[in-house]
Amino acid sequence: MFGRSRSDGLRRSGIAAAVLATTAVLAGPVPAAQATNATVDANARGAFGVHRDGRPVVIPFGTARDGEGFVSLTVAAPGIDWGTPGAESAVLQLFVDDRPAGDVVVFGSTPTERSFALGALRKGRHKLTIRYAADRSSPAGSVVRVSRVRTDTVAENDRDHAVAANAPVLYGRSIAGVPGGATGPFQNAVSDTPVLAWHQQAPAATPGHRVLTYTIVWSNEDGGTSTPALMARWGRTTDIEWAYRVEVDRQGRAVPGTAFFQSPNHGTTPFAGRYEDGHPLLQTCTLNNNLCDVVDNPMRFAPAALERLVDPTRTAREEMVDRHPWVYPVMTDEVRREGRVVADPPADTTTLIADPRDYLYAVVRKSTAAPAPGAVGWVGVTLGVRLKGDPTLYRSDRGRVDWSLQRDDPAATTVRLPAGTKVSDIVEVVAIRTVAGTDTGAAVTVHGVNRAFLLGADDRPGRRVSVPAGSATLTATAPEAVLYRR
Repeated sequence: MFGRSRSDGLRRSGIAAAVLATTAVLAGPVPAAQATNATVDANARGAFGVHRDGRPVVIPFGTARDGEGFVSLTVAAPGIDWGTPGAESAVLQLFVDDRPAGDVVVFGSTPTERSFALGALRKGRHKLTIRYAADRSSPAGSVVRVSRVRTDTVAENDRDHAVAANAPVLYGRSIAGVPGGATGPFQNAVSDTPVLAWHQQAPAATPGHRVLTYTIVWSNEDGGTSTPALMARWGRTTDIEWAYRVEVDRQGRAVPGTAFFQSPNHGTTPFAGRYEDGHPLLQTCTLNNNLCDVVDNPMRFAPAALERLVDPTRTAREEMVDRHPWVYPVMTDEVRREGRVVADPPADTTTLIADPRDYLYAVVRKSTAAPAPGAVGWVGVTLGVRLKGDPTLYRSDRGRVDWSLQRDDPAATTVRLPAGTKVSDIVEVVAIRTVAGTDTGAAVTVHGVNRAFLLGADDRPGRRVSVPAGSATLTATAPEAVLYRR
């Protein structure tokens, strides 16, 4: 299972000021008005606007210890809509003590809480500057409303300091071939934006050492796996990739020679780039969001990576995204804007999907027995759904065996259903054994369905299908098992 890191109870250094908004000509920082509350409420005088044609807003804050800083803030941009060309985003730039900390891509007018790393901080007073970045924002926006600003510090003596201090900083993509024609250095403001990060920990060979692996979620994948295959094999159109891995010692220091990143063509390459206070600097450099360790893009992303995927044998990476339901509308808006959604995609399409609300989103846990000696091929699983009064068996693999679930990690998938289907219409969910090539004779045990839901009208995860706990074994002679029946 995944769980909250101990740093979720981080020491609250607190914002030492509520902010006075301004619309003056851009001429320098605006002093913040004084307040005593650590959390600035959206309805209090701490709510403020950062204007395209205004000065940056400055928020003084302090930390009682040396450590790694973080900020959480709720953002909304009137007139912005990630799904509309020309109105995709408003971008804020964060600076700490006049040093760039990261870009915040704001996707719409719905207030959304976001969390970002601020880098290494020394004990004492600091200032957070928030600037409207007109050069990388869509023309439709003029202001970003900011509220509930909160700073946190992970102190150097905290076990999770190593997680915070070794997390990568990601720079933007600037390559050709982006759907919709986005070009130039700011294309991550309209396509494949990094939205989330988290980490995993595993014991290293040296006692007391740990291996930290960091994962990034991008809003979409412009290259690589086709969109319908993504939905069938991965249960999403976001892109989730491990980004950086490093071993740390008992003191949380990186062990020389153990740093690797995911390079183009999904390679694993020793990191040879620059560090910033221990943070490796990486850059998205392919259409399927693989990375390079040479940095030359002006956009900078530092989503907080303190959340932890504790047990990847029981929890799919997609379930980490479920904890942040605002990502789903960003995902669906982008795939619609790029023209990949049609009402009734052809059965043989490799590019188009139906409306994202027409799918059941599920995560399956399974294990596959060893194949017979000398057998060639593989055995997978697909999910099937039956609806009330409908004889059709709707399959996650869409009848293509190469779109069934081969991997034995907890695997996300989707099942396309008729438009307007409700959870109450689902009367049966079945697991089906699939064979690619020669049947190896391997049995597959489905251990459970972690979650299954439809998207609501707001494109966020809605009502769930309550698949009961239990396991089912699929064999060549008994290839189908009912997991849920109503």
